[in-house]
Amino acid sequence: MIRGVLFTGVYYVLSLIYVLVSLPFLALPGRGPVTAIIRSYTRAINIALHWIGGIRKEVRGRENLPDGAFILAPKHASWGDGFMLYPEVKNLAFVTGDHLERFPLVGGILRKLGAIVIDTCGGGERKAASLAEGMARAREDGRRILIYPEGHLAPVGHYFRYKPGVWHMQKAMDAPIVPVATNLNCFWQQEEILKKPGTAVIEFLEPIPAGLSKEETIARLTEAVETRSAELIAEATGAPVEPTKLLPDPVKGTIGKPDPEPTKPVQAEP
Repeated sequence: MIRGVLFTGVYYVLSLIYVLVSLPFLALPGRGPVTAIIRSYTRAINIALHWIGGIRKEVRGRENLPDGAFILAPKHASWGDGFMLYPEVKNLAFVTGDHLERFPLVGGILRKLGAIVIDTCGGGERKAASLAEGMARAREDGRRILIYPEGHLAPVGHYFRYKPGVWHMQKAMDAPIVPVATNLNCFWQQEEILKKPGTAVIEFLEPIPAGLSKEETIARLTEAVETRSAELIAEATGAPVEPTKLLPDPVKGTIGKPDPEPTKPVQAEP
């Protein structure tokens, strides 16, 4: 727990410093300076996670990253997912909900980074419109896009239904989807403060080409990410490989947890 508390303190200090450093560059044209600052910020978080949290990062499968535009579709299981991935892929835009714009100054940084901010308060049509607008900008710029198809942080050994938005994005961009598996949640689970030392693996998997049906794309993506993530969890824990289990989506604003195992009644001694 001490590691986690120390890391959390450093995380907030670094976040404040880098936000303040970014501010003078928000008024300048282009996103280059702010992007460089945020890439430096995520690297600093990675270093703090290694030396304070005891979590070392290992990246596999770089050969599976195509040239040009593509969509990155990772397993979403830890608050640290984005910090681990962002410095590994150049020219990366990401999809996020507009809830982050409630934080002071963050909205300006998101816009400068070219993030695709989804309107989560206006219903399906508003969501679709904000996504289409962001996709058009990203396509014009030839950027790579990061989206978490589950939409929620999944506990170890579980997953949420993969949403079809990633397929709609692929259809609009005509670009491959790169699945990403990880076992980071074995060491930093969801939003927990507790950090467990070990080696967290992020693995880029074989791309899924454009042109497939929605059903086939989602099925292939789910199978690729969940199968390999289960193998990486077994690698981290030393336990046998067990298929990940589907959970219903959590109530908005809550963290998804598996139902507790039912307790067996104690048999009275004769």
